[in-house]
Amino acid sequence: MIRKPGLPGRLYNALILFFLYAPILVLIVFSFNSSKSRSVWSGFSLEWYRQLIQDASILNAFYVTLAVSFLAAIIATVAGTFAAVGFFNMRKRWRTPLMQVNNIPMINADIVTGVSLSLLFVSIGSVLKLEFGFGTLLIAHVTFNIPYVILSIMPKLRQLDNNLVDAAMDLGCTWIKAFWKVIIPEIMPGVINGLIIAFTLSIDDFVISYFTAGSNVMTLSMKIFAMTRRRVSPEINALSTILFLSVLTLLIVINVRESRQEERAKLKTDR
Repeated sequence: MIRKPGLPGRLYNALILFFLYAPILVLIVFSFNSSKSRSVWSGFSLEWYRQLIQDASILNAFYVTLAVSFLAAIIATVAGTFAAVGFFNMRKRWRTPLMQVNNIPMINADIVTGVSLSLLFVSIGSVLKLEFGFGTLLIAHVTFNIPYVILSIMPKLRQLDNNLVDAAMDLGCTWIKAFWKVIIPEIMPGVINGLIIAFTLSIDDFVISYFTAGSNVMTLSMKIFAMTRRRVSPEINALSTILFLSVLTLLIVINVRESRQEERAKLKTDR
């Protein structure tokens, strides 16, 4: 039996949530402030959002972020899906160590991954004339997204009834056709979850992008960092608000999808 926390425990949890989210709420509120003050409320205004969408450098960073996030999510989802199926069909003595290696990028600090990829690109660039830019940024995002996609798909593969594949092949399907007609539809919820998670991580990433993008390409998170080094403009509040709400929306979608999938799986087992 799980005991509910008492009043001290609830107060402690409330304080943690307050200190975590109060600064973000203040940022959101002052993104609508009519003046540049960061402490005095002067009235409601959308001026900083208007200036934000008229700033060419910010719009360029926005387009780069969307392009990298979308392409990295698609590529990582395709590669992660095939990798997950391959891991699942391996013998356990091979699958276990490979899954542990797959989890290393998720356990590693972002700065370790970023510096490692930067050194790799430098060493490769001396041979293949690879320059830092959109290509290296995309490769870096695909690299740290793939483990999360694999982790999202593996539970769905464990729930898959292998008899379905055998039955499809007995009825004349080749293995490839059975893969597309049976396996993919069964694991599609995990594939979609992995796609959304990869897209969210790419939008939110700063450290790895900072070390692998070079000087000619800039994402939104890098643009915010560059803006804060000069001065804290109210446009930063508006841009940070948009980023926070976008990532929050994606996370809500992921959690709702997972809860619905768990409910459906529970209903199937109860039947």
